[in-house]
Amino acid sequence: MAADAGSSPLQLPCVFSPKSRQYLALCAQDGRLRIWNTDSKTLHQEYVPSAHLSATCTCIAWGPCRTVKEGPQRKKRKSEAGQVEEKADLLAMGTAAGTVLIYSTVKGALHCTLDGDHSGGVNCVQWHPEDGLLYSGSDDTNIIEWDLQTGKMRSKWKADRAAVTSLCVSHDGKLLLSAGQIIKMWDLDTKEVYRKFTGHSTAVTTLRFATTRPPDSNGLYFLSGAAHDRLLSVWQVREDGKDKNSVVSFTLTDEPQHIDLVTSNSKEEAVKLAVVCKDGQLHLFEHFLNGPCKKPLSPSCTVQMSDTQDSPVPIPLLATALGADTRTVLLAYGNHLQPVMERVEINTAERHVCLTRDVQTSLSLSMESTVSKVKTPIINTKSKVLVPGLPGHQAPVKGTSQGSEKRKKDTDTKEMSIAERLGEIDLSAVSTEKGAPKGTAFLQTDNFAVLLVQGLESNDANILNKVFQTRKDMVIKKTVARLPLPAVLPLVEEITKRLQGHPFTAVLMVRWLKAVLMHHTSYLASLPDLVTQLGMLYHMIESRVKMFHKLTKLHGKLYLLMTQVATSDSSNTVKDVDHTAKLVYEEESSDEDEASGDEGLPDDDSDNWEEEEEVMEETMEEDKESQADEEDEDLESRTESKANGEEDMEHENESEEE
Repeated sequence: MAADAGSSPLQLPCVFSPKSRQYLALCAQDGRLRIWNTDSKTLHQEYVPSAHLSATCTCIAWGPCRTVKEGPQRKKRKSEAGQVEEKADLLAMGTAAGTVLIYSTVKGALHCTLDGDHSGGVNCVQWHPEDGLLYSGSDDTNIIEWDLQTGKMRSKWKADRAAVTSLCVSHDGKLLLSAGQIIKMWDLDTKEVYRKFTGHSTAVTTLRFATTRPPDSNGLYFLSGAAHDRLLSVWQVREDGKDKNSVVSFTLTDEPQHIDLVTSNSKEEAVKLAVVCKDGQLHLFEHFLNGPCKKPLSPSCTVQMSDTQDSPVPIPLLATALGADTRTVLLAYGNHLQPVMERVEINTAERHVCLTRDVQTSLSLSMESTVSKVKTPIINTKSKVLVPGLPGHQAPVKGTSQGSEKRKKDTDTKEMSIAERLGEIDLSAVSTEKGAPKGTAFLQTDNFAVLLVQGLESNDANILNKVFQTRKDMVIKKTVARLPLPAVLPLVEEITKRLQGHPFTAVLMVRWLKAVLMHHTSYLASLPDLVTQLGMLYHMIESRVKMFHKLTKLHGKLYLLMTQVATSDSSNTVKDVDHTAKLVYEEESSDEDEASGDEGLPDDDSDNWEEEEEVMEETMEEDKESQADEEDEDLESRTESKANGEEDMEHENESEEE
């Protein structure tokens, strides 16, 4: 194995040294380069770049093993004599500032800096197997070939329209693979494109040659992995040039983070592949590359790691290296700041293997070699220690004589348990002073906060019930605001449990949940596993909200029906109104008196009643005279009476105006 592939800029780089796998190099979140010895499981070297905070390390690649003499020798040679030991020495680091740092593990110091030619951050670095050359790809879409003997740029060319995210040099040193989203194969002698491949829909993070055969034999294969892509694609370089699409694909559980493989030298030799995914699982593959395969290939064995607790928590794998034997695998797992290295024999006959490890003891063993700068102060029993606590919290001093003596005796031997403290506090007898009214609340908000923290730590249902029975919104808000941050997540878990219970308690819990989200949203959003912690709560609320939407629809329909029924009932009651006429008009002569009298009914509001009586008397006299006339003049008398009626109306209108 000449060189290891660089990692994606989105991932923390972590690479084993070639051949002997003696060292593990990784850059953690603090920007420091740490080199661990895999044999002694100790920290071998640590290097802090001058700009480790502003220009973080984005990729790492080990140079080929070389013989190291006492004098400074920059050119790497193949060892001609088998007795001379070759060591992994040089290590290339690409930074976000566009520089490439070359670190020497033999010197324990920086070898040289390649600077000033990349205008963007370096995403990938790759060594030439023999000639002392280094290739770097950057966000500025360029590839630079560096000469390490002079420490200067040898050539530079534009590789793609997008950023160059991955590089790989063939084992014979004649071809170079580069990728942004499209994969290109370059002839290193002419710096021209030899072939183009379709690539992936996202940025390619991994490129590795899988075979060592020449490209004109239809036997040269390479594989590629991309961000957010759970397939590892294998490509064949064909003589006829019909090789734009992948021929084989391997299925993964997440995007590939670290790859190690044993190359195939002939058709009869299978490619052995070990892939560590972003979710921390290891997948082992073994396949004969001989033409296309339609179905994606599943792993022959999957390895997971977990701790030894009652509820096991998965331990993420960081990197892997295949040994000479297919069963032995070198694993690095745990934390980037303090990884654990271990050689494991895996039973590949089983499809799924779960390894349980106690990470706590492993970490403590490896930490013995490091010097701790933290000193614990020696505290005298007579000295008084002021512990930072919640403002205004005062525990009632009840039974001081006995309690204080007990405490003085127990200080040298052991601390008091929470149950004993609660017994001394005696919540029911917390004081109202003399003269204070009986209705005053004896539990303050700071007491509630302390009680809530104690109840969450001890998982005491009685204390939690006392606190959660509060209905005052201001008390709830102040209690949640005074909670320390480590108690927020246990409080959310307790609220989630109680929300699943009786609806009456769920109504109270919603108030507490609202207060938590109002005061501690920024802290909850900063948690890395927020989705897993709040997943149950989210799904429960979502299911209940779905039902609420249906219930509101049903409520709206029922409301419409009830209003229609109510309006129909009211219309039936309206029909039973008295239908006697307020005004009747008849044209018969005998009833003209009544008609003329009825015409005055709507004007009941007029106040001039005497004038109306006089007008009525005049009309009566005129009617008597008209009856004395002849029958032939009846029509004229009728017209006169109508005219008289109109005059009456005019008189009435005048009276109203007055």
